[in-house]
Formats: sequence, structure tokens, C-alpha cells
Amino acid sequence: MFTGIIEEIGILKEVKKGAQSALLTIQGSVIFDDLGIGDSVAVNGVCLTASGLSSHSFRADVMHETLNRSGLGKLHPGDFVNLERAMAADGRFGGHIVSGHIDGIGTITSVVRDDNAIWYTIATEDRILRYIVEKGSIAVDGISLTVASVNNTEFRISAIPHTVKSTILSYKKTGDMVNLENDLMGKYVERFLSATQEEQKPRGITREFLTKSGY
Repeated sequence: MFTGIIEEIGILKEVKKGAQSALLTIQGSVIFDDLGIGDSVAVNGVCLTASGLSSHSFRADVMHETLNRSGLGKLHPGDFVNLERAMAADGRFGGHIVSGHIDGIGTITSVVRDDNAIWYTIATEDRILRYIVEKGSIAVDGISLTVASVNNTEFRISAIPHTVKSTILSYKKTGDMVNLENDLMGKYVERFLSATQEEQKPRGITREFLTKSGY
């Protein structure tokens, strides 16, 4: 599990492409304090497993499904990436619950500076927009952000200077692709509500139960 608070900006050093997979080599500095083989690292919001380590770099295998769901397959050596290690049990929860399992991609349609903030407008598919709510959370390239507004085709977020400077948002421009992960809560609630009566009975979950529980 991740929090969406980026630890550092890394650099993609090498991409070895297979028939339907890829092996990425990523360089950084901060995350290597205690990183070990088998540990999870979110790369632009995608949960990857460190399969090899060397001096301030790690290797990670990316399978076909991950390449299809995210923008990792379109990265090139030299590209910057957001990096976050899995949350430690004694760590602070500064963002929101981020699983590292990307729901899909979006395209930046507008970047506008507003005094000390920068507004990003992102267009995406209806199947992703349906879970986005105003003032709710969303992970954009692994960054925990608050939704300022949403309509039928796109949503907007506003980022403070620290967030922009500390992440690859500082390199993003109109037309760029971003990885998106919806807040888990909305997906779970929809799953419960759409379950059949037979599925609901053993779990004891009904529409009435969810309503009384505040959902």
C-alpha cells in the first residue's frame, strides 16, 4: 500500500522490451536507504517489485497487463518518474490509500498557472470519471491529489508549488499522458450495491445496511 506522497523523482535508465513485457532499470537516491529485492516501489503510481539492485538503481519487470493499463510502456530512457516505497507500518499517512493498481490513463488538456498554484485539467474515460467526485482523492502518476471539479469528460486538480517541484508534474504539459488510480472506496461501495441478493446474504450487506452506515 502507498500514500501518494512522492519520495523523489527518479530517472529511467534502461528499457528492455520483450514480446509483451518489459524490464525497467530506474535510478534514484532517497528510496535506496532500505530498499531490498522483493520490495514494492510505486513508479508513476504503478506498483512494481524490485527484482534486482545495484548502486542507486533497481530493476523491475513489467507484465503485459500493466503495460496495457498504464503509460509505462511509452516511457523512454532519460524520462523522469515519480518514486514511492510501500508505506511502512510506523509511517505517517499523509495522502490517501493508494494501491498502485492503475485504473487507466488520462490526457492533460490544460495547464494554467494561478498565482502560486497550477491547475491541471485531465480528460479520461467514463469508466474512470464515474468514480471521481469533487473534493475526493485521486492518484495522478502516483501523486495523491484532491479533485477540484469534475464533469462528463474531464476533471481538474490544483497543485501547490511544493507538489509540482517535488514530482514530475513540473515536466507535464498539454497533451501528456498520466496514470490514474481511483479512490478504492467508491469501487468497493459500487461492488456491494451491485451484488445479487444471494451474494449479499452471506456478507450481511444490503442497501439498507450501507445507507445506515453512511454510504
